[in-house]
Amino acid sequence: MTGAAGVDTAPGAVRARLGSTAEQVRHRLLVLAAAPGQGPGSRLGGERGLAQQLSCSRSTLRQALASLEDEGVVRRVPGRRGGTYVAGPRVQRDLGLLRGVPAMLTEQGFAAATRVLAVRVVAASLRTGTELRLAPGAPVVEVLRLRSADEVPLSIEQAVLPAARFPDLPRRRLDGSLYELLAGAYGVRLGAADERITAVAAGPQEATTLGVAVGAPLLAITRTTVDADGSPFEHAHDLFRADRVELRVTSSGELTDAQRTTAYARC
Repeated sequence: MTGAAGVDTAPGAVRARLGSTAEQVRHRLLVLAAAPGQGPGSRLGGERGLAQQLSCSRSTLRQALASLEDEGVVRRVPGRRGGTYVAGPRVQRDLGLLRGVPAMLTEQGFAAATRVLAVRVVAASLRTGTELRLAPGAPVVEVLRLRSADEVPLSIEQAVLPAARFPDLPRRRLDGSLYELLAGAYGVRLGAADERITAVAAGPQEATTLGVAVGAPLLAITRTTVDADGSPFEHAHDLFRADRVELRVTSSGELTDAQRTTAYARC
């Protein structure tokens, strides 16, 4: 990690894990990232060029870059036109609030963009049908989209909705907030969402779409959303880049007597 002036403040555990040579390279990369004129999105260079510039082996360079990527200092983009870039601030996703991604990004000062990857009507899978309380094989609309923040890929979103409840949905514009569209065109009032989060590795297709290396860490969020009347209308699966987003949860220490009794009983 770095201080306000780019001073290295990484704990000793990082240096011990890397070894002296890789830690020296890591520190020099920090200096490059903090140099005048550099900023979020600035390209530091390709792997070969950086190894030559820093007079180190590419294996040592990869160790140092992996450490900095874990810390959120740099991001690596694979491919011929890729390279190492100075990372920007991470997007905060508040799990206590139900809102669309465009609104979330705009509130945090990011330029939001959406690219629709696919829209199709398919038969509901067993799990989707169960979550949406649909008959087996009922038609559902599947919407696959790529979200970006400041022109950097952020997440792949797959939303599945009942086709009978949302007629003509595939023919509507889907590059904005889906929740706002459902509210305006179909009168949906948001109720609540049940979300489950796991860590997964990017496969070849996800890596290409998100601009990360195969095997890069992703946050997979599976969500079922209900309206104000408690009827489920969305079953979604989102893949967020772990280097671009952090999850935020606000917890309260105030418990009711019943909750406090249950909590103590579990200790």
